[in-house]
Amino acid sequence: MFAVFKRARKAALTAAAALSALALTACDPVSLSTGPTINTSKPVPVALLVPRGSAQQGDRVLAQSLENAARMAIADLQGVQIDLRVYDTAGGPEVASGAAQQALQDGARVILGPVYAEAANAAGIAARQRGVNVLAFSNNPAIAGGNVFILGPTFDNTARRLTRFAARNGKQNILIVGSNDAAGLAGRTAIQRAASQTGANIAGSVGYELSQQGVINAIPAIRNQSRQADAVFLTSTTAGALPLLAQLLPEAGVDPAEKQYIGLTRWDIPAQTLALPGVQGGWFAMPDQGKVQQFSARYQANYGGSPHSIGSLAYDGIAAIGALVAAGKSDALTGAALTQGAGFQGAGGIFRLRPDGTNERGLAVATIQEQKVVIIDPAPSSFTGAGF
Repeated sequence: MFAVFKRARKAALTAAAALSALALTACDPVSLSTGPTINTSKPVPVALLVPRGSAQQGDRVLAQSLENAARMAIADLQGVQIDLRVYDTAGGPEVASGAAQQALQDGARVILGPVYAEAANAAGIAARQRGVNVLAFSNNPAIAGGNVFILGPTFDNTARRLTRFAARNGKQNILIVGSNDAAGLAGRTAIQRAASQTGANIAGSVGYELSQQGVINAIPAIRNQSRQADAVFLTSTTAGALPLLAQLLPEAGVDPAEKQYIGLTRWDIPAQTLALPGVQGGWFAMPDQGKVQQFSARYQANYGGSPHSIGSLAYDGIAAIGALVAAGKSDALTGAALTQGAGFQGAGGIFRLRPDGTNERGLAVATIQEQKVVIIDPAPSSFTGAGF
């Protein structure tokens, strides 16, 4: 267990770094008609900002995966020409701002990337002055708005999907259990917001310090408050507190057979999590796995390796741009066009950009039965069907 929380502390620091831009101010709201006009009969200049040159381990692989996925998406476009130009950000805001300015000088009509919130915020500020929109790979809603749209999956989207499914299936009284760090607090806020939108009721909320003893100390409060709930919604990750919670809660009498366990994060990664007794029968959300596997297989065939876990976001960005440009309209890259309600088909299923700069993705609801993932509510194939 101590090894788990050593990893958990590292994960918490990473999450805190990713969420540190909560202190940043999103770009000022602008009219959704804002954006450059384009000539759809000529190649459309698109800038791709990637974290190549960063000192952070893994960013070189991530940068290459993003570029590969973007080029794969371009190859899939029919009748649409994209002039893709790649710029390195070194993973930081200052270089990202300079890269964005250079891309704009080079004629970019839309910017795809960067990855990290601070870098994306900086690129958005630079691009706003030229009326150009940014489709960032961040999942941090604090930077979304104005000319910045985030493509990364968000807690809010997952929480809405799961609370709506829970309410529809008679699990309307939810107890939230989450850590007191930045990621845990963001997750708890997302669940509360989702409940207010989906008809679910928050029966209580229990926080804990992200340590082994912190979790142990919270168990009595979770047990007591769970008596008023029919579902326990956990924000924890498989690299953090989830394994310990999945062991201690059933032992304390919070029976998964009576109280529906729900997870805000993926419970199928890594695979050994599927063997934990406490996660059996739990619910969590995941992208359309048919689409994900199809994308991964094609990527493997093209590049001889697996894509980075967020590499597919570059594919999604190009897919959205290509679909809009294919309509042949000069306003294809304005905010109003980018947020059209029908959405787009991406590497993990359908998605759409929201006027507030966040996104909505079609997710499946999964459970774990006999240590295997089972889809109990498929990902929607359009934004007019069930699942939204």
